[in-house]
Amino acid sequence: MSVENYKTQIKMRNARNAAIQKGVISVLDVGTSKISCFVLSFDGPSGFKENDGIGSMLGQSSFRIIGVANTKSKGIKFGEIENVHEVERAIRLVAQASQKMAGKRVDHVIVTFSGGSPRSYGMAGKVNLPEGYVTDDCIARSVESCDIPDYGIGREILHSQPVNFAIDSRSGLTDPRGQSGNALSVDVHMLTVGSVSLENLLYCVQRCDLEPAGVVSASYSASMSSLVEDERELGAACIDLGGGTTGISIFLKKHMIFTESVRLGGDHITGDISQGLQVDFDTAERIKTFYGGVLATGMDDRELIDLQSNTGDWEHDSRKASRTEIIGIVRPRAEEILEEVRDRLDAAGFDHLPSQRIVLTGGTSQLAGFDGLASKILGQQVRLGRPLRVHGLPQSVSSPAFASLVGLALFAAHPQDELWDFDLPKRSYPARSIRRTTKWFKENW
Repeated sequence: MSVENYKTQIKMRNARNAAIQKGVISVLDVGTSKISCFVLSFDGPSGFKENDGIGSMLGQSSFRIIGVANTKSKGIKFGEIENVHEVERAIRLVAQASQKMAGKRVDHVIVTFSGGSPRSYGMAGKVNLPEGYVTDDCIARSVESCDIPDYGIGREILHSQPVNFAIDSRSGLTDPRGQSGNALSVDVHMLTVGSVSLENLLYCVQRCDLEPAGVVSASYSASMSSLVEDERELGAACIDLGGGTTGISIFLKKHMIFTESVRLGGDHITGDISQGLQVDFDTAERIKTFYGGVLATGMDDRELIDLQSNTGDWEHDSRKASRTEIIGIVRPRAEEILEEVRDRLDAAGFDHLPSQRIVLTGGTSQLAGFDGLASKILGQQVRLGRPLRVHGLPQSVSSPAFASLVGLALFAAHPQDELWDFDLPKRSYPARSIRRTTKWFKENW
């Protein structure tokens, strides 16, 4: 890990803590199809009443949403920025609109990141316990002892999270401090992304007079709001079906142990409809949203849909298409996306986990029949996931399309410890061969 990357993460962590101390922070989801922003107010548990209807899950009682805005995304493809100026305008628009709704100025923002070709690695470290029990320094030394893999030039570490501690032969410890033993071991999951893609995102945010207070994998944040506690504990995969990419994350023992993405999403389905029916992209998006699906029935031949083109050619503009035709266009692409997801899960060793529950979220998961098709292709228990309830969440942004943004709000309230959250001694950076994370988890747990 480069010194610059480490310092940047420390700076963002400090900015996040300072913003929460002031009581307000923004969270921003920069996606291929939309850009959305929440303003969070951290009033603390004492700021809410029992009849507010909020639960204790994941710290929903520590904040509420006081500002919301979203707009159509432009200048982003496959989760990565192609046109800085268009993205800057969209970010500035939602940031100002959400702050206006909240009635507060916000200077710090936590951002999701879905591009950069994420890659997962597993690391392990071990130190002796000279004092016979675990201290904060022992945890820092154990994390420092992990050999960082050679993840290549032009990549940066986005997440580096301790996911398991063990004292002697006792494994599965979440907080070993104060416990007695002879040796402390730690397992760490590390996620890297393309540095250029990450720098472009931070550049756009800073041009909007916002200070980055953290960058979070979109797959990770979507899982935070879509998986229930038992699924995160026993093992589950969250499939975040976005516009340009499909994020895959695997959880076990309440920690993310694997992340990857497929460069296919809902926009590819829309593009297929646009080409197949010879309509513009916006019309194709409307057709997909209102009439799209993956399972045809006998009634679909009789349901005719006006294509409503605006080319000036009356015969072309007055055409109709049956819902069966639309499903015939949508289903092959949906199958392709799910087959790519299945290949990634198989390569990660997902079938070795105690539970193989799969949760679908993201806007594309709302296509009619998508969960049934996923059950056939993935061959697992599949359900549709909606964001967990949080205080102040409007009904208009409570759909699976906003799972990543709701998860980002939960992350802001209770971020998981990362490598840069520990007071590490000066470290060296030896390389170690890359290993698939869940295979490594099976061997070490």
